[in-house]
Amino acid sequence: MKPGSGTTTDVVTDETDVEGAEAGEAGVPGTAERARDDDTDPGAGAGAGASGGEETEAGPARRWPRVLAGVLAVVLLAAGGAFYVAGRQLRDTPATSNKALTDSAATTQVAGDVTNALGKVFSYGPGDTAATKASAQQLLAGKALQQYAALFGQVEKQAADQKLTLTTHVVRAGVTRLTHDSAHLLVFMDQVYERKGKAASTAAAQLSVTARLQQGRWTIVEIDAR
Repeated sequence: MKPGSGTTTDVVTDETDVEGAEAGEAGVPGTAERARDDDTDPGAGAGAGASGGEETEAGPARRWPRVLAGVLAVVLLAAGGAFYVAGRQLRDTPATSNKALTDSAATTQVAGDVTNALGKVFSYGPGDTAATKASAQQLLAGKALQQYAALFGQVEKQAADQKLTLTTHVVRAGVTRLTHDSAHLLVFMDQVYERKGKAASTAAAQLSVTARLQQGRWTIVEIDAR
């Protein structure tokens, strides 16, 4: 081999080695950079984080409708209970239990019976007080009968001595409260007094009357002058 050729060959070999070394040095950083890029890829991390967030939020999102449905059910039950109580209160008020506002037939009956009774027990003449007393025994009871009996002795004596005649006309009998067996009435009356030899005089009277239903007929049990 010629000395020049050997030298040339060694130089070439050295240049090849240098190029290979440069190529290797150039390739190593490229590979490392790709590895670092793969490890720190923002897209990959963001995607994983977003997916996890959706899964975390999906649980509460699915629970909200159930919670709202439960709350709504409780509210509806509470409202239903309140309406039920209010309805019971409306049905149980004194106004709705007063038959004077709802039962015209029963109201007419009690007003008629009381009007008839008062007209009989507060009407008498000098010679027929016995008939008035007998009517009172049938049409009055309880406290009303006791009061009437205590006072009627004086009435009999006045009627006989003064030749007094008393005629009572019920002008109006208003039923203020009525149940199946009890009634309260406000009664307005005109009473005409006549004495023998004198002009008749008229006086107005107002009574508060309590009556009870006994054997199908309304009987007066209490009378209060107003």
